[in-house]
Amino acid sequence: MSGPGGFTTRPELGGPYGMVAASHWLAAQSGMAMLERGGNAFDAAAAAGFVLEVVEPHQNGLGGEAPMLLYCASEDAVHVVDGQGPAPGAATPERFAQLGLDLVPGSGLLGACVPGAFGAFMLVLERFGTMTLREVLEPAIAYAEAGFPVLASLEAAVAAVQGHMRRDWPSSAEIWLAGGVPPAGSRFANAPLASTLRRLVSEGEAAGPGREAQIEGARAAFYEGFVAETIETFSARSGLLAGEDLAKWRASLEEPVRFAFGDFEICKTAAWGQGPVFLQQLSLLAGFDLESMGAGSPELVHVVTECSKLAFADREAFYGDPRLVEVPMADLLSPAYAAERCRLVGETASRQLRPGSPGGRAGRLPARFAEVDEGDPARAHTGGALFGFGPTLDSPAGASGQMRGDTCHLDVADRFGNLVSATPSGGWLQSSPAVPGLGFCLGTRGQMFWLEPGLPASLAPGKRPRTTLSPGLALRDGRPYLAFGTPGGDQQDQWPLLAFLNHAVFGMDLQASIDAPSWHSNHVPSSFYPREAHPNQLVVESRLAPACIAALRRRGHDVVDAGPWLLGRTTAVSRSPDGLLRAAADPRAMQAYAVGR
Repeated sequence: MSGPGGFTTRPELGGPYGMVAASHWLAAQSGMAMLERGGNAFDAAAAAGFVLEVVEPHQNGLGGEAPMLLYCASEDAVHVVDGQGPAPGAATPERFAQLGLDLVPGSGLLGACVPGAFGAFMLVLERFGTMTLREVLEPAIAYAEAGFPVLASLEAAVAAVQGHMRRDWPSSAEIWLAGGVPPAGSRFANAPLASTLRRLVSEGEAAGPGREAQIEGARAAFYEGFVAETIETFSARSGLLAGEDLAKWRASLEEPVRFAFGDFEICKTAAWGQGPVFLQQLSLLAGFDLESMGAGSPELVHVVTECSKLAFADREAFYGDPRLVEVPMADLLSPAYAAERCRLVGETASRQLRPGSPGGRAGRLPARFAEVDEGDPARAHTGGALFGFGPTLDSPAGASGQMRGDTCHLDVADRFGNLVSATPSGGWLQSSPAVPGLGFCLGTRGQMFWLEPGLPASLAPGKRPRTTLSPGLALRDGRPYLAFGTPGGDQQDQWPLLAFLNHAVFGMDLQASIDAPSWHSNHVPSSFYPREAHPNQLVVESRLAPACIAALRRRGHDVVDAGPWLLGRTTAVSRSPDGLLRAAADPRAMQAYAVGR
């Protein structure tokens, strides 16, 4: 695992295979095993991703999604893997209005989109990998079948919804409560999931003797065969997802959105994800002398926070699926627009939600957030209750208590020069009932659509939700250098931004960059049901100097002290021009892991 300065290895020292950093140690080890057996970064990423779906079912699952960025050395090209499935054909604002809903629920089956994770990993494995489907799925099947150690966070997630499972989600209770709430540290197995994965391998191998044919056979079994049929039957009870939706979707490769910052060029997904907001923040911050402010200074925290508010306001006003809406990305990242927006950063914190006018376009915010009440901004931003499940399967009235899933992340660098950054998420056990017989849950990513018409992120059939998932990849002096990311919803382009600035501006090594005190803003509306916001709220780790925290309060920030080591689960891997490989993992939560050989 990571030591001081992260973990390093040199190819010329003998026996080099690569580096894996992931949000769970079993995933990192499984990915490393693929590299040691002769596989490449893409084989390792797929193996690690499937293990994450088994051992962190409260963070991601086979019914979720997995956007990725990757650098392929043989092509000398950066690709985005569209691992985000679209909304079902039956998902329309009118349908939700008939149900009396003005938001897509955050739990149950109504928020399910086409599961994108399996198709995304199949694309990566087929197009770029070298190993067979059986080899890559072997670790995940083993952990699902023989069991894995239960995390404290998994115990807490099951405990929080055990009553709901017993009352409304019997298919989930059969898996997660068969012996009561699984205690942390105990061994837990998911036999239905193991059976599903084994059948996918079996049906894939029945498709033909070649590696590619077998991968395609497994993909067909998932999206057109027994998995799709089972999902359709189950979803018909109170959901909108149909077999036809799965059958006509296929993961694809896209060009990344890029931005140059000093010696770096950072790559993110297009605006169907929130990734470009990372680039917008850098565009704004390029207008300030960050180095002179000093790492962890009140001046730096203030400027980064105010720039974050501006960039995320643009996210709300302009981001959506570029296949169906026009997103003025070139204008959003232009120097002229950045200079205009930088002038809004004052000496004190702003309580306003202020999208700009890139290229003269007027931004439009959701109606509930369009007018910020300076006298009671929290009321103006929340637009309703802060807590609630929303309608769920067999429980139309919902249940009290908000439950939200989280996310996973993994990064891989191999001896061949390839890089992968992947952010699997969705299909959380606490937000959707398990599909009977399959051992996994459907996702609820549809909650990130707005039902109000005319917004870039408004719901439409076949449209991708504007997800928070944000893998990152950076080049340095034109060469592939860094893969990075974190779980964390709306914080996924805030916490890694701080680590990147620590590394790129202040010269810290990867591990020190991640370990440094962290913070984030809750100013903008949440992407998750019930879409609450806390205008002007700045959440900080107490390891920031007391004088810094006091200075931020004097500048008008509503500072919340989160404690010393709570904000982030960032991981990263890098490759220097001389072939030196590095990896680092976040010590927060004592769960992320970096390994190399």
